[in-house]
Amino acid sequence: MISYPSRHCTVELQALPSRIGQVRRIVSAQLRYWHLDALIDRASLGVTELLSNVHRHAQPDKTCTVEIELLLDRLTVSVRDHDPRMPVVDDAEPLATCGRGLAMVAAMSESWGVRPDGECGKVVWFTLPTSSAAVAAPSRRARRTVLEKPARRFAEVGHAADGLRPEHAPARSAVAG
Repeated sequence: MISYPSRHCTVELQALPSRIGQVRRIVSAQLRYWHLDALIDRASLGVTELLSNVHRHAQPDKTCTVEIELLLDRLTVSVRDHDPRMPVVDDAEPLATCGRGLAMVAAMSESWGVRPDGECGKVVWFTLPTSSAAVAAPSRRARRTVLEKPARRFAEVGHAADGLRPEHAPARSAVAG
């Protein structure tokens, strides 16, 4: 038995950096409205990556449609553009500043794919499970494991001469730009 009908939201846009943030906010608001707050981070990450690909690669224009659909226990997020070329997932070099978007979508989603859309376009999509088990917070057992670790008392924490904890190196930033 279907407990609720399909829920659907569509946004048409130019895949420009300023618009990508707006679509992320729309997706987040829609998921809150559907009481799927636990999916907001993953859905926002995925739609950002797909729209960034349209911005970077799509020809002849950057016009696209973002569609989110909730059907039973699955949220599907898709981006339709007018470029018939199919995306290619490459292994990015370790220091590369781009080229990991679809790999991230694959890693954070239940499934993903691409299909032709008529003669002049394609749809790239991913799914996220909405069942309570799949989106719930970590189980009590996992939390108990963390809490059972003995905490180190302040006096037991060693200090190096430079004020850093000896087992940690200073943080480094590698921001390109």
